[in-house]
Amino acid sequence: LPGPPFTHQQTPRKMVYYGQPSCEQDTERYLDVVKYVFSCYKKEVPLVINTMGWVKGEGLLLLIDMIRLLSPSHVVQMDVCDWKAMPPLTPEHVHFSAGLHTKGKQQSKCKQLGAGGMESWKYPEGDDMSAPQHKLLYVHPEFPRAGAAGEARVHSGNLRDMSILGYLGHLQSPDIGAVLPLHSLVPYQVPFNAVALRVIHTDVAPSNIMYAVNASWVGLCCIPEEVRCQTDGPVLLTQTPVCDCLGFGIVRGVDMEKKLYHILTPVPPENLRLVNCLLLGNIAIPNCVLVGQQGIEGEIPYVTSDYNYSI
Repeated sequence: LPGPPFTHQQTPRKMVYYGQPSCEQDTERYLDVVKYVFSCYKKEVPLVINTMGWVKGEGLLLLIDMIRLLSPSHVVQMDVCDWKAMPPLTPEHVHFSAGLHTKGKQQSKCKQLGAGGMESWKYPEGDDMSAPQHKLLYVHPEFPRAGAAGEARVHSGNLRDMSILGYLGHLQSPDIGAVLPLHSLVPYQVPFNAVALRVIHTDVAPSNIMYAVNASWVGLCCIPEEVRCQTDGPVLLTQTPVCDCLGFGIVRGVDMEKKLYHILTPVPPENLRLVNCLLLGNIAIPNCVLVGQQGIEGEIPYVTSDYNYSI
């Protein structure tokens, strides 16, 4: 837990590729993803749920949805010094407050006993007992600037890049020696008609889909439906599925003549056999991978400085 994430990556038991660094654009799908992953939890071990740092406006409402959805036994709330915008997430606050996609209960349904402490409220006979019954652990820092936002966005972007680089490090030989550039590694060849394709974060015309996929970071996923195609492909999905993600890869080339994707991934072959869907999101390959390619003279592939920002 204390170390930086890129130093101790593990294969998760259940993973979904959301495909964006923030869930603001599609909070409904975010909640669907949370439900899907949580359905795998068998309660055989304690579960720690690490929520986002987005706790203002819609982020707070989404957090209330999450608490209502997951029914945790304890909620740990770390306050920010000198900031009183976020209410204590007591059971009664979560019970009566509307979330972003869920409604709160009516105040009159609950019999208030005495002055409004946590112990002073009980449900009437036959009332909904599925409401949150968590214990709130409230941490209030005493030192100034605790929890100040600062460079959080830049910092999270750097950590994400380092996690991607750490993941790609599994492509290298375990023997200590020269680090091979990605363009010198042998990719898997995947027929167009063997995997379905979907761009998560935006609409892409079918005629442009290969431009979008080429040289992109993709989630290697498994949809329950069998991928069938009458032609050579590609197979395009019309909606983004909520499905298992088995790992990640880079589409390092697209062979339009042989109709093959060339994919680099450290996912072991026994797991790759289950992959039948490629999801492309708004997560970019770190710049250093493309800009720092060894053995390239002159113009670097996929990198341009001649860019029209008015487009």
